[in-house]
Amino acid sequence: MKITRVEVRAVGPTVTRYTWSHDIPEQFMTNTIVRIFTDTGLEGIGAVANYTSYDYDRYTAETIRHMIPILIGRDPLDRESIRQALWPRVFPLVPGAIAAIDIALWDLLGKFEEKPIYKLLGGTRDRIKSYASTPMFDEVAAYLEFVEQMISEGFTAIKFHCWCDVERDMELARAVRQRFDSSDIAFMLDVENNYDRETALRAGRELQDLGFAWFEAPLFDYDLEGYRELTEQLDISILPSGNWIQDLPAFGAALRSRAWSVARTDVTMCGGFTGGRQAMQMVDAEGMRCEIMSWGFTLVAAANLHLMLGFNNCTYYEQAVPYESYEYGMKDVIRTQPDGHVYAPQGPGLGLEVDWEAMQAATIHLIDSDA
Repeated sequence: MKITRVEVRAVGPTVTRYTWSHDIPEQFMTNTIVRIFTDTGLEGIGAVANYTSYDYDRYTAETIRHMIPILIGRDPLDRESIRQALWPRVFPLVPGAIAAIDIALWDLLGKFEEKPIYKLLGGTRDRIKSYASTPMFDEVAAYLEFVEQMISEGFTAIKFHCWCDVERDMELARAVRQRFDSSDIAFMLDVENNYDRETALRAGRELQDLGFAWFEAPLFDYDLEGYRELTEQLDISILPSGNWIQDLPAFGAALRSRAWSVARTDVTMCGGFTGGRQAMQMVDAEGMRCEIMSWGFTLVAAANLHLMLGFNNCTYYEQAVPYESYEYGMKDVIRTQPDGHVYAPQGPGLGLEVDWEAMQAATIHLIDSDA
């Protein structure tokens, strides 16, 4: 089997946009999709997403343009050889560029083997609990109303993206716990790397007293010393954002440093399923758990769902809500069921069908090796 054609499209749908901090505007969401075609008719699909403040992202697609000549004519099942050929020798590339290609190659492998990717990764479970991952709202009252709605739909866990201002954030945390004092609902707070060490410690103590399940991204991911100070002084689980330490040796060193209580990464940050599998094995070796990100467009979320189902050290699937903005261009979607779980797609590869007509309508940038 040989790769005969590669298509890359940056899809920028007109959907409701959200923000996750008081100091950034509502984000443009770009879905960069790679399609790898072969001489047998099998096709692999991979995607990564970007979130930018002032326009859609075309940079990731353009990075992939320079990898296409390496792919043409190769056996798509020879993933390790392809990865070595793609990996930069001098200057680093956008991590998502390599990840999108690797995901597409695994999707193709799944179709070749007639198995979903999570089974190729050795998965023994086909469902996982889900948490609702909120956008930022204007007022505490809006969060409380939203939590009511999420609980009514079956969610048993909710993570707040908030203003990233400690006074307002703690006001929200107190109000949530006062309204929903049952231990049956888990709450988490994500402040997007915005606090300093003193503020993070203060907030962590209060969240701990309020019984929150975890405190995410209080500091910049690289501040390992600051994270160690927090984990040594707090019992609440402390997680990084998972967006910044993308190199696997650096990720492994951070794990060994015990800076975080719980690791965090995703398939698009660590180079696709090939890198993601290695990252999860590293986490396992340290006896930790890894709460994988699965926020964003359906194709990206599905890839992360397969990764977490392939291993047993992830507790929750991150469900981006409200649903609609993230489901653009898909005939199949992933939604949390009334029992509070999401279930694995059962089709081969990623196991989801794309609405290519809708994707074409929202394509802002197209690269085709046959053009």
